[in-house]
Amino acid sequence: MDIFTKCQNYTTAKEAREQGIYPYFHALESKQDVEVIMEGKRRIMLGSNNYLGLTTNPEVIEAGRKALEQYGSGCSGSRFLNGTLRMHLELEAELADFLGKEAVVTFSTGFQTNLGIISAVVGRGDYVICDRENHASIYDGCRLSFGKMLRYKHNDMEELERVLQRIPDTAGRLIVTDGVFSMGGDIARLPDIVTLAKKYGARVMVDDAHALGVIGEGGRGTASYFGLEDDVDIYMGTFSKSLASLGGYMATRADVAEYVRHSSRPFIFSASIPPASCAAALAALRYLRRNPEIVTRLGRVSRYVRDGMEKRGIPTRVSKTPIIPIYTYDMMRTLTIAKELYDQGVFVNCSLPPATPPTECLLRTSYMATHTEPLMDEAMDIIARVLKEQTCETSL
Repeated sequence: MDIFTKCQNYTTAKEAREQGIYPYFHALESKQDVEVIMEGKRRIMLGSNNYLGLTTNPEVIEAGRKALEQYGSGCSGSRFLNGTLRMHLELEAELADFLGKEAVVTFSTGFQTNLGIISAVVGRGDYVICDRENHASIYDGCRLSFGKMLRYKHNDMEELERVLQRIPDTAGRLIVTDGVFSMGGDIARLPDIVTLAKKYGARVMVDDAHALGVIGEGGRGTASYFGLEDDVDIYMGTFSKSLASLGGYMATRADVAEYVRHSSRPFIFSASIPPASCAAALAALRYLRRNPEIVTRLGRVSRYVRDGMEKRGIPTRVSKTPIIPIYTYDMMRTLTIAKELYDQGVFVNCSLPPATPPTECLLRTSYMATHTEPLMDEAMDIIARVLKEQTCETSL
């Protein structure tokens, strides 16, 4: 059989385009901001992970520009060989200090960070235990490792304990969880996870991609949020969200960092973070450290939207973060509502199978510290109107 047969038989995207409800690859024509120009029209951006709004910050932009002029457009090699800039080392040192860990290792993307950490740390005979709603990069990191992956129901600590009880005492154990879950916006039950890890001799890794700059003291993430900084062995995070750039990091103790630098294939065999991206991430980190009130502002924005949606009767999932999902349940209904919102000037993300169960499709909305109350009210009014119209049409 021709290996391309599966490609020829794939018609889902074509059918969605023909129906006018294809939700992906809309082209931006402006900066990533609270309002954007997308395909020639103003849209209120409720689908970005730019939580602190720093992609348009003048300091961040200027830092990237200067690095481009000083170092050129790329490093043309991996960190392991010719691709380490002094600025990479500065970023790692300052981030380690910010997070209160001995060492930081940076990777070219957030996705590669999870691949690189898990595949290096989890070896043959080891076990990696995952929340079922963990990010896809965690799952792929588990597949790339030589260990065995076990899963537990989302935030279900009783099942996590049952899983841990089945693991041989002689095996290494790593519990991996998102800190803030990217679809639902809920927070991991980290105190319970830490308690179980200590009981069963496991290490704990937290993916803080959606938590850095969002929760914790000054935006330091999930462990800080719960006061468990010394109880989490590995922090993973990204620069592509709150830090307005591209890349990822692992924060941990020095010996673990040294081991990963010399054994992680995604680290060793990938080109390093380009100069402009590295400089932008470093400038964003320094801005966050000088202006921790921006995290407080983000919290206020999130509460304002949650309260506003409740008043308007918009069905949302309980969340304490700027990720606020709107349940639409059915896939076709979800696509139709997203298209109508887009046409009326509000961009949201569709979450569809396999990212969600077939009957739990949702619209993922996310917010920035730079969103204003009038802009949020405008967006919520549009959302409420479109949902009402779709409900009326469905009932006919």
